[in-house]
Amino acid sequence: MYQQEIDLFASSVEVSAVEVGKHLYWTIGNYHIHGQVFIVSWLVISVLVGLAFTGTRNLQRSPKKFQNFMEFILEFLQDIAKNQIGEHEYRPWIPYIATIFLFILGSNWAGALIPWKLIHLPEGELAAPTNDINTTVALSLLTSLAYFYAGLSKNGIGYFSRYIEPTPVLLPINILEDFTKPLSLSFRLFGNILADELVVAVFTLLVPILIPLPVMILGLFASSIQALIFSTLSAAYIGEAMEGHGEH
Repeated sequence: MYQQEIDLFASSVEVSAVEVGKHLYWTIGNYHIHGQVFIVSWLVISVLVGLAFTGTRNLQRSPKKFQNFMEFILEFLQDIAKNQIGEHEYRPWIPYIATIFLFILGSNWAGALIPWKLIHLPEGELAAPTNDINTTVALSLLTSLAYFYAGLSKNGIGYFSRYIEPTPVLLPINILEDFTKPLSLSFRLFGNILADELVVAVFTLLVPILIPLPVMILGLFASSIQALIFSTLSAAYIGEAMEGHGEH
């Protein structure tokens, strides 16, 4: 009886064909990198660069449809940076916040819209770059470096006085906060995107015609929200680091 249950479970796993943790490895020197992440990342970057070039190559004083759309996106991203960093300090950080938002949004939508399972690789499968923990950790570490740079460039060595404010007793907690920020950013994005892709994959296998469509639409909405959350928190951390610590 137990053997029958094991055989049934094994057959159900084979039918599901939902793979997690398998990767196409490229070897560069002594390093093994996830090839499928780079392939989709390059595709997303190429599309973003192409859209940016197309939207800005012939700027008009009276913008038309596509230029209107591009200006709307720019104003939206400017508002994120301005609201979180401050009206006087936000402009130098627009490129970073905009790049983070657009790359994450493009990566999430690439995973939600493109049927990557139709493309067979020697190992693993193509998917959203953001469903790989290495990608989300790298983006989170970039934000950490950005807010350290922002704080040091604005306040100098006085930036570190924030670790003993309002009392030196909070020093360990304030230091720990710098480790929890990138952890929460990376795991939130990774977990949501991976879960969304797994849900869509399972529904597609079980009911392949109609049921996955509402789930995919919900996934697009959730993917957009995750890009907004990541970029908004990144801007908020940068704005927090640039506050005048130790001036009073």
